[in-house]
Amino acid sequence: MPDDDVPRNLRRQPESLRRLLLLVPMLAFVAIAIFLRAGLTRDPREIPSPLVGKAVPRFSLPPVQGRTLGLSSDDLTGSVSIVNVFASWCVPCRQEHPLFLQLQQERLVPIHGLNYKDRPEDASRWLDTLGDPYARTGADLDGRVGIDWGVYGVPETFVIDRDGRIAYKHIGPITARVLDEKLRPLVLGLLAGTRKSPSSASAPR
Repeated sequence: MPDDDVPRNLRRQPESLRRLLLLVPMLAFVAIAIFLRAGLTRDPREIPSPLVGKAVPRFSLPPVQGRTLGLSSDDLTGSVSIVNVFASWCVPCRQEHPLFLQLQQERLVPIHGLNYKDRPEDASRWLDTLGDPYARTGADLDGRVGIDWGVYGVPETFVIDRDGRIAYKHIGPITARVLDEKLRPLVLGLLAGTRKSPSSASAPR
């Protein structure tokens, strides 16, 4: 760079320092670009949960209206299971619902429903109309249990191991790809004893 184009206060600096000062804006731009790209490419459904690898929170919920079996933390030990957080007002829940009906037909593991902030009559009508894939369904009317589970929104799906620990969390609707590539293989691995719940620092991605 010609001296005429260099600010007067930089001309008095040593050449190496002048070069460094001129590089700072470029390095800052590159760092910001890398940070933004990482944020844009991160799948929001893959946010690790601090509860993964830990026991499910203690809770006990009454059944959804018209059902006889509620859901509690005691129901989530002794066997591998799936817990699906859903609501009748949730449009993506309707999109994923046929996949849970399909999974129920496979009789792979029990599927339990956690009905989040729903009106009892709406939840009952929704299940009666679309089909009920759940072995047990707890009514979380005020959303407090969902908060304990770290629910970001609805739907969310959890895989629970035999010891009652959360092995996997999926945010958003389950798709056929997620079911085939993540959910079913993980469940089968837990059933066979070849997969163990990760620690919260190594949540499945």
